[in-house]
Amino acid sequence: MAQLHVRKNPTQPSSSVSHSLHSQKPKKQALTTAMVSQYGIKYAVHIITNHFGPLVAKVCDCLLKKGPLPLREIVRYTELSETLVRNCLLVLIQHNCLQPFLLEEEGGFGEVNKVSSLYMVLFDNVLHRVRFSKFMAIVSQEFNKLCVDLIETLLQHGRLSSEQIFDGFRDSSSSGGMEALQENIHKLVMARYVERCPISEPFLALPSEEEAAPARRRGAKSAKVFLEPETLEQRVLAAAVPPEGMRFSFELNPEIGADREKAENSSTGDKRKRDALESGTDGGFVDKQVVLWRVNCEEFTRRLRHKICIEIVRTRLDDEAATVFTAMLNASRSEEKKIKTASSVPLSENSIYAEVIKSEKGRNMTLDYVISVLVGLSSSPPFVRVVDNSYSIDYKHIIEVAQTDEVESIVYKKYGKDAYRMFRLLSKTGRFLETDKVSVTPHTLVGVGLDSLSTVGLANIGISDSIFVEKKETANILSKMWQGDYLQMEKLVAGPTQFLLWKVNMINLRERVLDDMFHASLNLSLRVAYELEQQKEILHLGVDGPMKEKYEKLKKVRFLLESSRMKLDDAIMIFHDF
Repeated sequence: MAQLHVRKNPTQPSSSVSHSLHSQKPKKQALTTAMVSQYGIKYAVHIITNHFGPLVAKVCDCLLKKGPLPLREIVRYTELSETLVRNCLLVLIQHNCLQPFLLEEEGGFGEVNKVSSLYMVLFDNVLHRVRFSKFMAIVSQEFNKLCVDLIETLLQHGRLSSEQIFDGFRDSSSSGGMEALQENIHKLVMARYVERCPISEPFLALPSEEEAAPARRRGAKSAKVFLEPETLEQRVLAAAVPPEGMRFSFELNPEIGADREKAENSSTGDKRKRDALESGTDGGFVDKQVVLWRVNCEEFTRRLRHKICIEIVRTRLDDEAATVFTAMLNASRSEEKKIKTASSVPLSENSIYAEVIKSEKGRNMTLDYVISVLVGLSSSPPFVRVVDNSYSIDYKHIIEVAQTDEVESIVYKKYGKDAYRMFRLLSKTGRFLETDKVSVTPHTLVGVGLDSLSTVGLANIGISDSIFVEKKETANILSKMWQGDYLQMEKLVAGPTQFLLWKVNMINLRERVLDDMFHASLNLSLRVAYELEQQKEILHLGVDGPMKEKYEKLKKVRFLLESSRMKLDDAIMIFHDF
């Protein structure tokens, strides 16, 4: 396989980036962008610093904090030269961490609309850079070593044309020739692990009056339910993605091997002319017709989500349930269009059974047994929904279960067993509970809404009795969790009496926990970098005698830290990607 290098301080743009940089200054307008937390930004900048150096990281940090900007504004905020900023942007584009786009903006009175060129950092793709080993592990389980090498090449180079891929593997003993190389690329494209790169500069037109109006849908009683508007990042990515048929289309060319042999035997001057014609280049600028390929991180994220869901089902139920659940995933995988899908397509009992018996473990199961397992999967907690004898996977509920388990685990480690029991009670109840000891327990409130309870009723809802903890100690523990933003507190005054009510706001809590995870992952990464420097110093001095023992100890510590960081990244994906 070809030797791969990542440039730390870019001074020359990559020839495989089909994009021209512009410097127009747009007219200001409100842009709805996805919010990134404080430590999420710091963690992303740290990743870029490790991979591409401080200059590229400075540009990335500017765009993450300020949002999409034109070239002129990036130069102003970073205080770097325009040439250096251009090259930093090209490096981020080359490695799929940045998406340029054209934005139409309304002109002034009597003026035509203006089009501005903006640059937007893709936060998710920056995070994916620490998951490359997970991506390669997935490919190694399904395909041969050549496919793994191809994925590794694309991950390290970001995006490559077919010609560049062939050049990198031409002298490799593992390629098996150009025909074998093409066949393996075709396999990866058909499996959706490799895709064509998005449009270099998608165009976002001004929304029409209907598109600008708030999206809404009608419920059972014609109540208006407003849908969350698309973020700018979602709109840009949707406009940039090629049509489905083109995105995963790779044509095999049986004559390519012969053509390349002729090219090798030709003179240097003729070869340069022919390469220029084939690649459509002129003076170093790549023509838009050149097809660039990259790793499809969406598909790998989807596979990792499936893996997490299978483990949750296995842990909550058993291996047989996990086998049937895996069959449902395989049967519905081709119909999945988004990563954050609430549920899968409906599947019949026969289609599920047909997929179950494809696996070694499933061949021992009868149809009746599979149906009984499906009944268990659809019971509380319902991992599978049943409608008209059709079964669909409830992804939303499974991920919420995983998030709740993760939060409860954090509460247990941070505040102790009693706090864990209190938090779990509040989480399961899903409504405000009062601190003091009372005669009415939370079990009597199942199915009762907060609005239907009187003031006295709210005062009669207690926590202390349910968990058998002293009232004073209960209040102290709840206060600690409230100060740590794990609980929501409300004061209720009923005459001369004041009550403290407590509740878990899981939506806000998930954001808090995710930011804490970014913080922890940043600290782990910094510690790993420190341990690596320690190892380098020992290697420089030599690992003989007493230094060998110290070196082995540092090696074990670094391995433990790396493993912890990968496990923490799994948790981050549960809260952020799934």
